[in-house]
Amino acid sequence: MGIRINVTSVFVDDQAKALEFYTDKLGFVAKTDIPLGEFRWLTVVGPGEPDGTELLLEPDQHPAAKAYTAALAADGIPTASFAVDDVAAAYADLSGKGVQFTQKPTAMGPVVTAVLDDTCGNLIQLTSVA
Repeated sequence: MGIRINVTSVFVDDQAKALEFYTDKLGFVAKTDIPLGEFRWLTVVGPGEPDGTELLLEPDQHPAAKAYTAALAADGIPTASFAVDDVAAAYADLSGKGVQFTQKPTAMGPVVTAVLDDTCGNLIQLTSVA
């Protein structure tokens, strides 16, 4: 059947701010930007992956979305997880760009993780294999 993830999303409180953070700080590349009235169909992809899985920067205007992201953040639960080659190096690079982390690089068996605040309502986990 060949099912694969085409688009996944994170709820954001401000699409313009989210686009700036995800491109300028995290290094994603804008892929699709279609105006839809007050909001946009706004996606980013990983650098060097123009046909890769798209991350939709979804407006959090639905009350359930706001409650969901607020509850996850309050409990310290990441909304999404992104792979990096080296969590410690990514932590150092992103910290130097002013990105705030709620968890420093931490080894969990063969996996190393860190958790950052995307400034748009989400905690994002970075993961690499040690």
